Amino acid sequence: MRRDRREKGKKKKIIIGLVVFFVFIFTIIAFFNITIKDPNSGKIQIVINNNNITSKLKKDAYVNDKGTIYMSLADVRVFLDNYIYNDQANEQIITTYGEKIGVLSIKDKKININNTELELTSGVEEKNGQIFIPLSLMSNIYNMEMTYVKDQKIFTMDSLDRELIKMDVAKNTKVRNKNTVFSRPVDKVKRGEKVILVEKKNGWSKIRTTRGKVGYVKSSSLQNEVYVRQKLEKKPQISGKVNMVWDYFSEYAKAPNRVGTKIVGVNVVSPTFFHLVKSGEGKLHANVGDKGAGYIKWAKQNNYKIWGMVSNNSYKDTTSKILNSYKLRTNLINNIVYATTTFELDGVNIDFENLKKEDKDVFSRFIIELKPKLKEAGKVLSVDTTALDGGDDWSECYDRNLIGNVADYLVFMGYDQYSSNSKKAGTTAGYNWIENNIKKLIDREEVKSEKIILAMPFYTRLWKEKNGKLSSQTVAMKEIDKTLPKNIQKVWNDDLKQNYVEYVKNNTTYKMWIEDEASIRAKISLVRQYSLGGIAEWEKDRETDNIWNVILEELEKQ
Repeated sequence: MRRDRREKGKKKKIIIGLVVFFVFIFTIIAFFNITIKDPNSGKIQIVINNNNITSKLKKDAYVNDKGTIYMSLADVRVFLDNYIYNDQANEQIITTYGEKIGVLSIKDKKININNTELELTSGVEEKNGQIFIPLSLMSNIYNMEMTYVKDQKIFTMDSLDRELIKMDVAKNTKVRNKNTVFSRPVDKVKRGEKVILVEKKNGWSKIRTTRGKVGYVKSSSLQNEVYVRQKLEKKPQISGKVNMVWDYFSEYAKAPNRVGTKIVGVNVVSPTFFHLVKSGEGKLHANVGDKGAGYIKWAKQNNYKIWGMVSNNSYKDTTSKILNSYKLRTNLINNIVYATTTFELDGVNIDFENLKKEDKDVFSRFIIELKPKLKEAGKVLSVDTTALDGGDDWSECYDRNLIGNVADYLVFMGYDQYSSNSKKAGTTAGYNWIENNIKKLIDREEVKSEKIILAMPFYTRLWKEKNGKLSSQTVAMKEIDKTLPKNIQKVWNDDLKQNYVEYVKNNTTYKMWIEDEASIRAKISLVRQYSLGGIAEWEKDRETDNIWNVILEELEKQ
């Protein structure tokens, strides 16, 4: 009995000791959390969509004598506008955001927003080699509600296309910097006061007070949830997978007559309407005319969206001159937008090839500056890019990550794996090569899979080897059976997902990797496997009659 009592006494002392210890620890934690100084105290605090980013800024924000809030260009680029650009040659800052292009003069207090010039009370400032932007004067560009709580030195910015919920405070309570009762108070709210609700989680609510303070309160201390603003979501132009076919005709030919025909399963057509004028400084040749007007009418009657192709005709020097000049880029952009609205098109397909590698960044600027103008007009922007394993002027000239972020769609031209210039005979579009490039786009370039359109060839090549010399000719899909000898044996290559033929005639070895129903089915399966945005086909009238039903059948499996 005595032993039991001694044991119980020891356990009791241990329990009491542990309780005292933990109370002491919690008291110390609470003391440090409550008494620690706010690291942002004394600074102009920047709160963007209920996130206080002040401690993450490279340079402190400030307010000038006119009450304008300034933030460094470097910080604006990180936290608000990834593609804001210092155009040093023209002494201007270019910002592209949503449907707005803002050109902010460095020399004077002026800003041009979508071709409308405005006077500003404060201009761009430079301090210690850093450029600072008059952020509080740019609410129109960024489509934000901006408020400066002067006595708290807090500048809040709220996107007008985001959800906004307000709640009533049910009882007086402290707002804490973390979702625990031991954390530091950042503000107090009183019963009946309204606060902005950011999120609810595990019995706590993240809120923003009328004084701009962001912190946590117990969810039980709030009531009467009211939606002040619903999240603005725009429906995509195409619901489901894109199935686009290019309709090619040269700049000297007339648009094809499609009246009375229908392309099964297609929801977008891309006629080659527009070409750069050589040495035209941004001029666009519009090859539409009466035949093109008829084509547009036919497409609309069949409920096809029309994304007119804009080709640079592989004019390397002309393209380079335009891309490297803000003025000429703007000329070209205005001409593209004018063309899409004049001819009532639904979007454009930018097909710029044979670019200089050193023009990679200025081509990106062109896409960045084109997007807001098209978005304002309600048009879709798709941009063609090549495979990632080519040469400088064919492959290394595209920033695919940026294009994938900015454009509505990045079109991966899944051809030519082996082109007419190749020193070795090979397939035009092997399954494993295409899959490898798709993986690179998604994993390495971080392009969202739903933005990628896989373009497939409706053609192949017949390779000829004789006396050590190699040549080839392009063969349309519909001409393959007519081109090959009758009863030729086809061998399936499971890596390429293609049939292959090889034969000798007149001391010449012929080779062909065939594009047919089986190869097309395999390629479309990648759309399903990687959740791609859709497919495209180059080009209309090279296909076999049955291939459209095959494509539709495969896409319906998505």
